[in-house]
Amino acid sequence: MSDYRKITETPSLHDNLETLGVEALLGKMNEEDRKVPEAVGRCIPAITQLVEAIEPRFLSGGRLFYIGAGTSGRLGILDASEIPPTYGMPHDRVIGLIAGGDAAIRKAVEHAEDNTAQAWKDLQAHGIGPMDTLVGIAASGTTPYVLGGIRKAREEGLLTAGITNNPGSPLALAAEIPIEVEVGPEFVTGSTRMKSGTSQKLVLNMISTALMIRIGRVQGNRMVHMQLSNNKLIDRGTRYLVEALNLSYEEAGKALSRYGSVQKAIEALSQG
Repeated sequence: MSDYRKITETPSLHDNLETLGVEALLGKMNEEDRKVPEAVGRCIPAITQLVEAIEPRFLSGGRLFYIGAGTSGRLGILDASEIPPTYGMPHDRVIGLIAGGDAAIRKAVEHAEDNTAQAWKDLQAHGIGPMDTLVGIAASGTTPYVLGGIRKAREEGLLTAGITNNPGSPLALAAEIPIEVEVGPEFVTGSTRMKSGTSQKLVLNMISTALMIRIGRVQGNRMVHMQLSNNKLIDRGTRYLVEALNLSYEEAGKALSRYGSVQKAIEALSQG
């Protein structure tokens, strides 16, 4: 690890930021942001390996856990929280945990990320077991909370992955499947909520979306298991049925109301 260096802490490629006008600042930020999708694209083989390894575990009842601190933890919680409404999965199948607990979602909890043992304690509260998968998220790749959780989980036989923005980091070495997204120095030196955070969001989207598609929660390109929790989603579901079954909008609305989900309505009316 002697050649390991934190790219995320190296000086920005842009200087004298306080002298720039707003349009120039935004243009230079955008210049840096355009590098992120390419960096994520280079990680597709590792992301593929992870999704393919999660799929059989998940279909056998295993769960997907994310752990992180600060921005990384919040992004994991965001991804996990969107799975039930988008794909109709129970809330306990994809779970995000953040150092410092739920209070840290809105307000930083001092030194919470420095506790190496706490992540495993948090995971044990959810009855974590060998069929589960643990993804640690840390731009630096050195966060003690994440490292402790990943190392213990791997010892216990869980599938582990690490999303980091520093290749060769301790997290990349500790996880079975390292996803090393090298986005380069941040626009504001060390501000990993920027490019690093954006890359983490993209990778998490790819992991969970690909997994949900693979396990049958999407038909064609439609979210046929989404929760019908507001008028916008009811309208979307109705339009899906119009397109899938050649119904009138009124007929589709009645079918959706009767069966409670797009998938159930399609199954029932296709058989009929």
